[in-house]
Amino acid sequence: MAEKRDYYEVLGLDKNASEDDIKKAYRKLAIKYHPDRNPGDKKAEEKFKEAAEAYDVLHDPQKRQQYDQFGFNGPQGGFGGGFGGGGMDMDDIFSMFGATSSAGTADLADLVASEASEVEEAEASSACTAAPTSD
Repeated sequence: MAEKRDYYEVLGLDKNASEDDIKKAYRKLAIKYHPDRNPGDKKAEEKFKEAAEAYDVLHDPQKRQQYDQFGFNGPQGGFGGGFGGGGMDMDDIFSMFGATSSAGTADLADLVASEASEVEEAEASSACTAAPTSD
């Protein structure tokens, strides 16, 4: 079994990341590696699960504090029990994208495309508003 990567590393964040930074980083990775956008790609599926596992721990203040203090060997059996084993299920992920459940009426592909469009617009907007620096 492969060794687990640090959850902050998985999301591309440092340990001082805000809750908003954690959510944004997770959503970006979830959109990029979502199985509906990468059908049959096992590596993308694993990265999606890894990001979901990292988000499950880091977005919860109590789990995050325990992870920061103890790492993967936290109290109550530690972290990293695999996707779905840490208290986050697919409905949690779908709810982040506006769907009420994985079996809900919202079309996930439309939701993912909408989220991707919002991320791209935000990135383009922030790139345009960046002030030049002078030395």
